[in-house]
Amino acid sequence: MEMLKILSSKQIKELDAYTILHEPIPSIELMERACEAFVNWFTLQFAAPRKIGIICGTGNNGGDGLGIARLLSELNYPVKVWIVRGAAPTTEDFKINFERIQGKLDMFDIISASDQGVFSDREILIDAVFGSGLSRPSEGVYAQAINCINNAKSIKIAVDISSGLFANQSSSGKIVKADYTISFQLPKLAFLLPENYGYVGEWKVVDIGLSRTFIKEAESPYFYIGKNSVKAKLKKRAKFDHKGKYGHALLIAGSFGKMGAGVLSARSCMRAGVGLLTVHVPKSGYSIIQTSVPEAMASIDEHEKFFSVELNPEQFTAIGIGPGIGQSNETIKAFSKLLKLGKPLVIDADGLNIISANPELINLIPAGSILTPHPKEFERLVGVWQNDFDRLEKLKRFSVEAKAVIVLKGAHSSVASPDGKVHFNSTGNPGMATGGSGDVLTGILTGLLAQGYSAENAAIVGVYLHGLSGDIAAREKGQHSLIASDLIDFLPAAFKNVAN
Repeated sequence: MEMLKILSSKQIKELDAYTILHEPIPSIELMERACEAFVNWFTLQFAAPRKIGIICGTGNNGGDGLGIARLLSELNYPVKVWIVRGAAPTTEDFKINFERIQGKLDMFDIISASDQGVFSDREILIDAVFGSGLSRPSEGVYAQAINCINNAKSIKIAVDISSGLFANQSSSGKIVKADYTISFQLPKLAFLLPENYGYVGEWKVVDIGLSRTFIKEAESPYFYIGKNSVKAKLKKRAKFDHKGKYGHALLIAGSFGKMGAGVLSARSCMRAGVGLLTVHVPKSGYSIIQTSVPEAMASIDEHEKFFSVELNPEQFTAIGIGPGIGQSNETIKAFSKLLKLGKPLVIDADGLNIISANPELINLIPAGSILTPHPKEFERLVGVWQNDFDRLEKLKRFSVEAKAVIVLKGAHSSVASPDGKVHFNSTGNPGMATGGSGDVLTGILTGLLAQGYSAENAAIVGVYLHGLSGDIAAREKGQHSLIASDLIDFLPAAFKNVAN
């Protein structure tokens, strides 16, 4: 998959119009293309004779629904159609598709939807009431119909986007709770934010041949990371390269009782391809790191239990700090001195906690650093947010202000860059929600940064490979039993998958 640009609802409407004008193609034929793409996906998932109910508005999304009804009926699916007759205008393409099926399928008008059992005999409901152009919350008969859809004990599939869901802002009112969403050509921003998962379900993009010229030239700060884009960023190795070619990383990680974090980040840093690795650990961690990661060199702190000394970073091409270091006063002082040296860092875990507890340190974050907070750590850095769109804006602002790349971890981890762009990750699974996963990511990012990747590219490539190793591990071991060490074990397979 290539890198996908995420466009606004207004841009998607313009993309449709541009395609119609410049392909050229009549709008009703473009609609037919979309219907065929939906049906091609549908028939691979659900065999006839599953009983289908399609609920349509009177706009172009409803026109899609009518076209889908005709195509599924021709494939011998038992189809019933309900048309919600509210205040929304009727489009010309809806009228054409309505004429094509009138008298051929069971069709019912909904002018009031108080009957909660109206769809009770349908195994699958296809939602085509509203499209991505929705401008206000659903109300009246539309809200009633959506309520009936949600109350039905059927599989629910949204055409392009769930009815009632805004693509580019936080939503309110009644919204279809889809199990699947089939989006035309590009994903919607709403799909990538946690607050909308209950309305989107599992989503899939289907190609309907919209203009690639328009998409390429359209301005957008949002992107969806794909394999091909990561492959293009992956540095190739040459025959006469040596370990000095791939950087010397320093990891400051671990403390008494938390050396596991240091081990995980060190092992993943080595697996990310770094040439040399030095791990700075307290005295109590010396034998642990030498035994667990024999490929790494050890730098020993003068303190028995935690990081406490000022370090000279000149010999290192990248530095990662945070996993398991604790928050002792001596550690805070040593970390502050490291920040003042101005060398870009990968900062995670306790490094982030120290910054949030000492806000004056935010201004000391070296430009070009990578910060990797999970949502709670991010909240401690920037404060609470009203909704996930507000959180996204805070993420963008914080990246610009800190002149750093911010990786907000979670499903579809978002990589925000100081130029205002945000890249959403496409790999990973819930099995990775386990202690140590973030330590593994810190090691990967530090290893990539040490090899000469820019902060943005290191973050994009790193989160993709981290998630992909989790996906490969989950296929082998299942999600429930996944542990952080599995991510390291399957990281070579992830690199191989991307490189091939």
